[in-house]
Amino acid sequence: MCTDILAKLEPTGYMENSISYSAIEDVQLLSWENAPKYCLQLTIPGGTVLLQAANSYLRDQWFHSLQWKKKIYKYKKVLSNPGRWEVVLKEIRTLVDMALTSPLQDDSIHQAPLEIVSKLLSENNNLTTQDHESIIVAIAPLLENNHPPPDLCEFFCKHCRERPRSMVVIEVFTPVVQRILKHNMDFGKCPRLRLFTQEYILALNELNAGMEVVKKFIHSMHGPTGQCPHPRVLPNLVAVCLAAIYSCYEEFINSRDNSPSLKEIRNGCQQQCDRKPNLPLRLLHTSPDLVSQEATLTESRLKPVIVTSNEIHVEVERNNTANQKMTANVGNDSEPNLIDCLMVSPTCSTMSIELSTQADRILGCYVEILKMLSDYDDWRPALASLLQPIPFPKEALAHEKFTKELKYVIQRFAEDPRQEVHSCLLSVRAGKDGWFQLYSPGGVACDDDGELFASMVHILMGSCYKTKKFLLSLAENKLGPCMLLALRGNQTMVEILCLMLEYNIIDNNDTQLQIISTLESTDVGKRMYEQLCDRQRELKELQRKGGPTRLTLPSKSTDADLARLLSSGSFGNLENLSLAFTNVTSACAEHLIKLPSLKQLNLWSTQFGDAGLRLLSEHLTMLQVLNLCETPVTDAGLLALSSMKSLCSLNMNSTKLSADTYEDLKAKLPNLKEVDVRYTEAW
Repeated sequence: MCTDILAKLEPTGYMENSISYSAIEDVQLLSWENAPKYCLQLTIPGGTVLLQAANSYLRDQWFHSLQWKKKIYKYKKVLSNPGRWEVVLKEIRTLVDMALTSPLQDDSIHQAPLEIVSKLLSENNNLTTQDHESIIVAIAPLLENNHPPPDLCEFFCKHCRERPRSMVVIEVFTPVVQRILKHNMDFGKCPRLRLFTQEYILALNELNAGMEVVKKFIHSMHGPTGQCPHPRVLPNLVAVCLAAIYSCYEEFINSRDNSPSLKEIRNGCQQQCDRKPNLPLRLLHTSPDLVSQEATLTESRLKPVIVTSNEIHVEVERNNTANQKMTANVGNDSEPNLIDCLMVSPTCSTMSIELSTQADRILGCYVEILKMLSDYDDWRPALASLLQPIPFPKEALAHEKFTKELKYVIQRFAEDPRQEVHSCLLSVRAGKDGWFQLYSPGGVACDDDGELFASMVHILMGSCYKTKKFLLSLAENKLGPCMLLALRGNQTMVEILCLMLEYNIIDNNDTQLQIISTLESTDVGKRMYEQLCDRQRELKELQRKGGPTRLTLPSKSTDADLARLLSSGSFGNLENLSLAFTNVTSACAEHLIKLPSLKQLNLWSTQFGDAGLRLLSEHLTMLQVLNLCETPVTDAGLLALSSMKSLCSLNMNSTKLSADTYEDLKAKLPNLKEVDVRYTEAW
């Protein structure tokens, strides 16, 4: 006869002998009179065990937890040896109901049934489509607040591929994918969630309305308002798009192990004999005759080479300029510039990559989604930031269809007036390529004679990139396209050429004369060049020695007042200028940089901002004293001051200076002796 045994505990708090959950036959709350307080009775083979808790709450927790464990073991056993699927389906529904009605609050309460079903599906591959859909519908309530486990994701992916038009995809998978996109924090830890999301979107694209259904889904993720309330949606969507696009070129990417590197492609990769046979990326000459002729070609002649990976065809042109660059880079082991590797020869007007029908369908779908994302104003800044590093494989950038379709997204960035958006067109750091280089004339993606290039230059010049560094980069790399577009009457390029002359960017006299001839060949160019000549005459008068050494503008003065004053005479001796408590802005920087002797500048309590500060840092390198107290400058502008090595006194009181920027400035300004950082983060 069974006897009641009070569980004996060791000093550590554990039972002397463990009891497996599978051995528990029954769990009951003791409710008769004189029963031990807060006790549970466990029925096991050979007797019963009493567990006494400290209070009723803990006792109830134990009771429900043990009940849950007991039932879970039961369902694991039943579903591990399925018989008739009607019975199995009934058991799954009962299991789901039990999980939904359990008073326990724990993630494992819902995850455990999903894992049991996931294991059941992975071990039984002979299920019919109807069985699949019935099981999916049965477990749907558990998926409302839980991510599906990896094996279940694999099962869902298979269903999306095999039955994309099934109503299960719309009715059951849609809320699951919506939850994944809203709450997932890292697809790297759960890649099958990303794969499931990817296959779900492709299934939507297979419906009759196609991309219209996908568009409605994207809109539902964004929401009806102008601001998406879920910050994780965009990064997750972009991650899915990038992974899908990557998969389209995976065959070629996987063949890179024995293929020429970017550096070898740029240098011609002549030493093929050192490679293993059957190269995935190998050099093929355009004709058999070229093989015998190549040995007699001189270094100065063009050597077009075709780099192919299965059906990839990319032509690389190496001319005198490229050879000079390579000579300059001898001994540099760093990875070469991507655009240099993919420069298109004039003899090769198109690049051809033959994707499979399936890959082409995937590529079209996900590039279209990137276009949709770029149409939302609130998403565009984050999207531009995510795409700034060009997170696509070089095979994609060599694919004409891809770069042509993606051009819409880049154009949206170029049209956005916000600096945080269009600044992402530039490279993420020095030495790396950006979209600006990729879509500029000579870049692998340029197919419009420089129209997008002109648009990008226009928005960048209208922002805060009217700087010597930016102009110098254009003069070194894109002077030809700039002159060609100016010759065709593009006003932005005419302005660029005028600024190059004004800032003395061009040293070569012949090049200067060629620029002047280009400007005088159009009406707009002739007018702007005449204005430049007038400004140069005024500048000579302004910088002529004479005039005051100190000048203070009255409070409330504006940019126009300062410009009018400086145009009234000579200020070549001006060393100390105070604009404190005036209404000047960053726009006045264009006038300040023309003062050759300026050493002390007071901008206290003005609206002078980051853009003006960047311009000052490039031109007024001899400035010694600068007061920025109570101005709207931020770290973005203050960091530019690191080039002003002559600064010995700097007031940044009540600005948005951060501690990190302050430490950086102290390290880079050796002559800095007096600094005021009160009421800033660095204080």
